[in-house]
Amino acid sequence: MSELLLLIVYCALLGSGVGFLAGLLGIGGGLVIVPILSIILLQFEVLPAEQVVVAAIATSLASILFTSTSSAIAHHKNGNVPWELAPWIMTGVALGALISGFLAAMLPEQIVRWVFAISVALISVKMFYSSAKSDEERKMPNKGLLTVLTTITGGLSAMIGIGGGALLVPLLTFFSVNMKKAIGCASACGIVIALFGSIGYISSGIAHFDLKDGFAGFVYLPALLGIVCTSWFTAPLGAKATNYLPVSTVKKIFSVLLVVMAANMILNQ
Repeated sequence: MSELLLLIVYCALLGSGVGFLAGLLGIGGGLVIVPILSIILLQFEVLPAEQVVVAAIATSLASILFTSTSSAIAHHKNGNVPWELAPWIMTGVALGALISGFLAAMLPEQIVRWVFAISVALISVKMFYSSAKSDEERKMPNKGLLTVLTTITGGLSAMIGIGGGALLVPLLTFFSVNMKKAIGCASACGIVIALFGSIGYISSGIAHFDLKDGFAGFVYLPALLGIVCTSWFTAPLGAKATNYLPVSTVKKIFSVLLVVMAANMILNQ
């Protein structure tokens, strides 16, 4: 088996698990893809080590475009996408994602690693304790403020290569949005974050890599193919499982996984 085919197989295995988690939690899958894909790209010596994380983030975002679409379709069929809020949230995350796609490409690789690791660690703490129910009802802010908040969310999500659900779901549930609808909304918004973030990474990476080497900007196409060929089919399974599995328990398990991945990103510099 050629090295390229083996790389695609590894990415397909990664995509199968990522797709399920994306559908289940509305997270897009980037939190899992970025550290694992970084290891794969390093192992196969696809590109210089100092550019591995940026390429992993860009490829993660491109894959989320497909995974989140599959997940959002499934959540829409289940009536879990609050379309009365989605346009305002999508506007914010689109602006943030487009800006950060250019910004992250200009930052030193070590800074991107630390941003990713710290963000993941904070998200994991939030996810671990998010199952605790609060009796306090918080009103959704006005549409302008909501757009500002989601611009920040979209920007950070694109910078660290995630679909946004890990940040959007806690934000929406903080304002008393039903958990299932928050996950469904995050899946739909993941499409926007991935689209505009990918545009930024592709545009800024054209000067660094060539299409004949398998790159569209910073996006590594063979890895993208491997991830998407399985995640597209497993995302709806995760979305369906949202209606049956205790999400709070899954979140606690997943939060531990996030801590391990954050540590891995820092230790493997």
